[in-house]
Amino acid sequence: MTHNEEPEQDALGQPPKRGLASLAIRLFLRTVGFIVLASIAAFGIGFVVFYTQVAALAPIDNPKADAIVALTGGYQRIDQAVQLLAQGAGKRLLISGVNPATSVGHIRSFTRSRKDLFQCCVDLGHDARNTEGNAAETVQWIRAHGYTTVILVTNNYHMPRSLAEIRRLDRDTDFLAYPVEKRLTLADIAANPLLLRTLMSEYVKYLLVVSRDYTGIVP
Repeated sequence: MTHNEEPEQDALGQPPKRGLASLAIRLFLRTVGFIVLASIAAFGIGFVVFYTQVAALAPIDNPKADAIVALTGGYQRIDQAVQLLAQGAGKRLLISGVNPATSVGHIRSFTRSRKDLFQCCVDLGHDARNTEGNAAETVQWIRAHGYTTVILVTNNYHMPRSLAEIRRLDRDTDFLAYPVEKRLTLADIAANPLLLRTLMSEYVKYLLVVSRDYTGIVP
């Protein structure tokens, strides 16, 4: 051994400190890499489960409840909710999250509904600005009227998060999901990348809601 060579071990037969530090760094990086890969895999599997559940959602045949709630985000939701009201699926309808500039007349004109139906049985909620606000507005309305069963109308991809937000505030009311169906086949997603983006965004928001409920941490 030349004088320039470093010993493999010290006098006590232990690896040099530099070797221990290198080993610790490699172990740390491997652990972090494993956690990252496991997290990505869990996220991907969870998204597939979320997509499968959402794609399988379908409207209930002949639904019946005390009342109906439609969450704004598209006139298709409102149109469907008004149809349910006209069919007698519920006694009263709340349209939550309506733009303050939108009047009852605008909605009635779009849905081509009877004037008397809106005069007697439709309420517009103007306070909600997001899904969490929809939940608060909906629960307040339900309690004010003493309803125990409510049909919830929103898009299929929006339904899991909507129900999670509302049930967090109201565990006594029985909510019946009535999804406005949007085609979510793999062919549809391949043809429309924006659809995948919407699903992914909704999945992330749903995870945040679930995480908040489990941890108590508000994102």
